[in-house]
Amino acid sequence: MTEPTGGRVVSLDAFRGLTIAAMILVNNPGSWAYVYAPLAHAEWHGWTPTDLIFPYFLFIVGVAIPFSFSRRLAEGAGRGRPFRHVVRRSLILIGLGLAMRAIPDFDLFDMRLYGVLQRIGLVYCAAAALYLWGSARVRWIAVGVLLFGYWALVAGDLTPDGNLGARIDRFLMGDRLWQGTWDPEGLLSTLPAIGTCLLGIFCGEWLRSDRSGGEISRGMWIVGAWLVVLGFLWDTVFPINKNLWSSSYVLFTAGTALLLFGAMYWLIDVRRLRGGWVTPFVIYGMNSIAVFVASGMFAKTLARIRVGGDGGMPLSAWLYENAFRSWAGDYGGSLAMALAQVTFWLGIMWVLHRRRIYIKI
Repeated sequence: MTEPTGGRVVSLDAFRGLTIAAMILVNNPGSWAYVYAPLAHAEWHGWTPTDLIFPYFLFIVGVAIPFSFSRRLAEGAGRGRPFRHVVRRSLILIGLGLAMRAIPDFDLFDMRLYGVLQRIGLVYCAAAALYLWGSARVRWIAVGVLLFGYWALVAGDLTPDGNLGARIDRFLMGDRLWQGTWDPEGLLSTLPAIGTCLLGIFCGEWLRSDRSGGEISRGMWIVGAWLVVLGFLWDTVFPINKNLWSSSYVLFTAGTALLLFGAMYWLIDVRRLRGGWVTPFVIYGMNSIAVFVASGMFAKTLARIRVGGDGGMPLSAWLYENAFRSWAGDYGGSLAMALAQVTFWLGIMWVLHRRRIYIKI
């Protein structure tokens, strides 16, 4: 069996790209009234494939951290300069998230301040700090404190409006929340999300170890399977819940991430099966934040532009009705429009990839 050699872990780019493509798919249906159940979030407790996407991205953020900083630390570089870079990237992510929310109305005093990029920025900053200044033992302790501490804090009332996180968010933000009274990217649930990223860091360190590619893959599968089991066991007392980012959800999603990523690593980096099926995911993965922001703003623009008489209808709705629903039906047309946007953005990113343009922050 061919073993992976030094250099870029291609499967990490592919896994990141698969995650971003899935984000675009589930965020851009032709109509929110017609979405197949696996492509929608669970209403509260429980999970769907869509509920795996965001934690996978945070897990990937963690995997990348050892690759970003371990060499510089091994060479004796100080921790201050890398951390300043971390803070800068975190602030840019938070700023991009706020800009996506604000444009074009700039209703800064009324708009929702929480969001996906804001959570990524906060989680990345905290997890990177623990990597730069904490040992592996410290990080394991941090995972335990975050998951068990969060469980202790929110135990009791786990309803959408009554849980502690929702009460804190209403106190801080009033009604500037995604659902008015609660928010899936709220402040308190960011704490266990840091745990998701820390588990990704452990995976990144495992990938950088001196073990063979086969050993690394098997280790990812074994640990992943155990985390899934532990997540299901914890689910019996603290349900798997994406909106709460429950501790059972952290273990379950990290476990499934390890199973999937382990399979991709074995196929792409160990067996080197890098045919055309890998390329689209790698292209998405190497411009992940850029395509996430661009696709989000594009969708917002389509919803703002109105066509037709008497006030018309949003261009996005017009396209759904006339270009997709007309031949594929309600649900099929909604999915077809989402797939068309995934394909459209793949084409844009392909052009950038061919010109070696990678937009980093």
